Amino acid sequence: NRIDKGHAFLNILFYISTRAFALVVMGFFHVNSENYNEAVVVLPKPVWMITITVSFFLIWLDYGPLMTKVKKYNLIASGVILLIAMAIIYKGGSVEESTGMKPYWWGILGIIGWAYFVCALIFLTTKGRFYLLLVAYAAAIFINVSDHTGLLKLNLPLIGDASSISLMLGGTVLSVLYGKLVSNNKVRFLWAVFIGIGVMMILAGLIIRPYAEGISKIRATPAWVFICTGISILFFTATIWLIDVKGKQNWFSLIRPAGTSTLTCYLVPYFLYSVYTLLHFRYPPFLNYGMGGLIRSFVIAFLVILLTGFLEKKRLRLKV
Repeated sequence: NRIDKGHAFLNILFYISTRAFALVVMGFFHVNSENYNEAVVVLPKPVWMITITVSFFLIWLDYGPLMTKVKKYNLIASGVILLIAMAIIYKGGSVEESTGMKPYWWGILGIIGWAYFVCALIFLTTKGRFYLLLVAYAAAIFINVSDHTGLLKLNLPLIGDASSISLMLGGTVLSVLYGKLVSNNKVRFLWAVFIGIGVMMILAGLIIRPYAEGISKIRATPAWVFICTGISILFFTATIWLIDVKGKQNWFSLIRPAGTSTLTCYLVPYFLYSVYTLLHFRYPPFLNYGMGGLIRSFVIAFLVILLTGFLEKKRLRLKV
């Protein structure tokens, strides 16, 4: 949209960088929370978690046009000061050898942030040209496959094994292809093309599985990337049919906040489970395992989405 509106390259680059920075910062704090040592820190871990999450809201809240700039910037400054204070008091590691904050890894949000930065930069420099994006996607897939088959160990800065970039660029290529088919009145080809690509990606994942460290999310193997991409394409195709063709938007109204306020929805559980810990709340054992655990997870997921929807109506949603 910003390219189409004629925004300057540096202006868009700054916008991309600030969004990526926000995600990386949040991911960085979440990763360090895993090594938080309550034995050498003044604040209990749940209080520290609630405080950093409040800081995220203060800094990246969608304040809206009605709030005065003075009040907005004071709230943002308060969030920044609070976050810095939490970083200063933080101690990880053991009692004998405690450490400050450091990037053990970047966390889910951090991985998304770095992948977004790379993919958005590729989109910006290619101006969204389909065939150039396709070349970039092929390069990302090549890096991922090479890394896990031992063909090459590139380990490029910001890119790593390119697993997250492959997933994100796959979505980018598919979205651009969708736009091209619709704008050229070739929607009749869409179903065969998308379903065919989705099935082929799943088959490619199953075929490469024995030769590239199996199917593993933790190791971000090519089989996992291919299969997840294939499933996503098939689901995306079904969603197009339901919403754009059949007009069934209302089917998704209950879970809509998970899409319109995704980052808020992601952060709500950090409040929820920190409060659980402070109150020493425990689920009954039958809700921790097997079918009971699945039912609990399903119910809690919907409650989180409903809470996110409530916050959204009160204009309490993050925007980066």
